[in-house]
Amino acid sequence: MQFIKAGEPAESNIFNQLDEKKKKLLASGMDVINLSIGTPDFQPDKHVMEAVSRAALDPEQYKYSLTETRALLDAVQGWYRRRYDVELADEEIMAVCGSQEGIAHVGFAFAGPNDLILVPDPGYPIFSFGPLMTGATVGLYPLREENHWQLDFADIPEDVAERAKAIVVSYPNNPTTAVADRAFYERLVTFAREHNIIVLHDNAYSDLMLNEKEGLSFLSIPGAKEVGIEFNSLSKTYNLTGMRVSFALGNREVIARFRAFRSQIDYGMFYPVQAGAVAALTGPQDIVARNRAGYMVRRDALCGGLRSIGWEVPDAQGTMFVWAKIPARFASSVEFVMELMERTGVICVPGSAFGAQGEGYVRFALVVPPERMQEAVRRIGESGIIKE
Repeated sequence: MQFIKAGEPAESNIFNQLDEKKKKLLASGMDVINLSIGTPDFQPDKHVMEAVSRAALDPEQYKYSLTETRALLDAVQGWYRRRYDVELADEEIMAVCGSQEGIAHVGFAFAGPNDLILVPDPGYPIFSFGPLMTGATVGLYPLREENHWQLDFADIPEDVAERAKAIVVSYPNNPTTAVADRAFYERLVTFAREHNIIVLHDNAYSDLMLNEKEGLSFLSIPGAKEVGIEFNSLSKTYNLTGMRVSFALGNREVIARFRAFRSQIDYGMFYPVQAGAVAALTGPQDIVARNRAGYMVRRDALCGGLRSIGWEVPDAQGTMFVWAKIPARFASSVEFVMELMERTGVICVPGSAFGAQGEGYVRFALVVPPERMQEAVRRIGESGIIKE
């Protein structure tokens, strides 16, 4: 395992580099197909926008909220009961301003210098950056293609497991698109209990399963609430990324300590945003299946199209991304991404941006219509970059 200590130099943000390159390509007149950042282009439901609008016209809604409204707590409890068969008490729910913010700050509730937090490699960057901000050390556990990008608990040495304060896990997984079954989560709960480890599960994509299976909640596993919490988001499920609505859910002690920390840096979620969240969770739910179907069509257009031109890209199992191995002739994923941009105008993210184990891969986001996916495939095929 690799260990990163707080204060070690951080690498430059690859997304900034890609943005600079994109601007140059646009300035040159190139038609760019940007498949780098996972921002949904599907629209939110009208009833959600109307709920936000109505609340925003009430001057009383502009005061500090400090905490969740009764309506929001009821909506979240109904959501988890209906969707995951999980019962949540008020004390097991806390709203956060997006899972990114929640994961960035949750470590301050229980970790600090001399603590060890285990995070996946490859993994979403905030999984590491959050713990490092607390002064903790990050231990990177490897995810490998031969293990279907799932955590192999044998990769975590016994002495490391005994030292660890918490472990970050996320399925369906960004960037690898891997999914996990109930048996995996049962093993995770057992592992956490055996080593007294707090589980932090990022569950942003459980409604974007693309393999015709039902997404799970970590909290649906017996004993899960005893060992950890889960972050769940409305961003991708309901196309509400800009509203920044997510929740930390589960273990009461962790939630209470996290709430105490956040009370020092935040005064609660804007009431109109809470109203929109309630409308999303309690209103018609057909948007969920509609989004999933839309992403599956895009995935099939991209993955199937790339396979048709000789690039053996597997179908994404979950999330709104595609994870692909680059041609062997390229020395790095960054080199491949930059050449792909130059020759085709198609932008994706080098796997190395997600950790050392991501080297040799790239991530595409399913954020343009199928016709644009087909255009991206056509350009890649005509460029010859795959077969040279």
